[in-house]
Amino acid sequence: MSAVPKVAAVFFGRPGAGSFNQAGVAGLARAAARGVVAETVWEPEPARRADTLAQVAARADLVIAHGGQGEAGVAQVAPRFPRVAFAVTQGRIAGPNIACFEVLQEQSAFLAGALAGWWMPGTIAAHLSGEKVPPGLRGRAGFAAGLRHARPDAVLLTGFCGSQHDPPLAEAWTLGQAEAGATVQFAMLDGGRSGAIAACKARGMRAIGNVRDWTQEDPVFLASAVADNGVAMEGAIAAFLDGRFADARIGLERPEAVRLALAADVGPALAERLDALRTEILAGAVAVPEHYDGAEWRPG
Repeated sequence: MSAVPKVAAVFFGRPGAGSFNQAGVAGLARAAARGVVAETVWEPEPARRADTLAQVAARADLVIAHGGQGEAGVAQVAPRFPRVAFAVTQGRIAGPNIACFEVLQEQSAFLAGALAGWWMPGTIAAHLSGEKVPPGLRGRAGFAAGLRHARPDAVLLTGFCGSQHDPPLAEAWTLGQAEAGATVQFAMLDGGRSGAIAACKARGMRAIGNVRDWTQEDPVFLASAVADNGVAMEGAIAAFLDGRFADARIGLERPEAVRLALAADVGPALAERLDALRTEILAGAVAVPEHYDGAEWRPG
């Protein structure tokens, strides 16, 4: 390892597009404020992820792949660089030089599903994401289980449109969900979120965001399943520098990182009901599953 460790973070997308990557950049900035110098690398092309990780590993002591999209690339590249440490935020892979640092999106997503079930006037809720990466699948599973917990008769329209960063595609899928009767949508998107927001507004559907607190930014949001992955970014760097490089998971026990943020028009009785459910999850009385075995939905 270098006298001054060389840290590099690889983001899968483009600068300025999407809350997930922005949260990671913010976490990197917080680490920089404490004296950590890190290189930032952007890779928007899925087919180039492994090649980019290999190029970065050739000049770094710690490589952070930000997001579950990095799992396959790190699994492929890490064995070729045994002296380099690889961290995957929101990941669940293992290796002698790999550690994963995760905020448990599925826990706040479970609360979001319960909110949708208790709030929605009809019986149909929607979920939309882009790529079928493991953390996205776990988030979907959490939302579906929370919805079922609150409203056993609910119907879930759940789909992955294929891209986290395509606003027109997200808009088309969201419009289709509205046409199919959904009154609330939980979207796990990045650069494509603006399209989902536009469709929700056009069809009078309420939105539930993720990663950061979207209720502070637009009244279309009923809630946001906060899971600040920037905390995972900071944790990966701190663990490496402290010589305790091992997997770490953060959930509802740390509300600054994982929580359900509510819009001002969510009534106090419903808020209290959700807080009680949070307590049950933390106590182990309610389990948050990581797998969904229900039907998939596509437009048309």
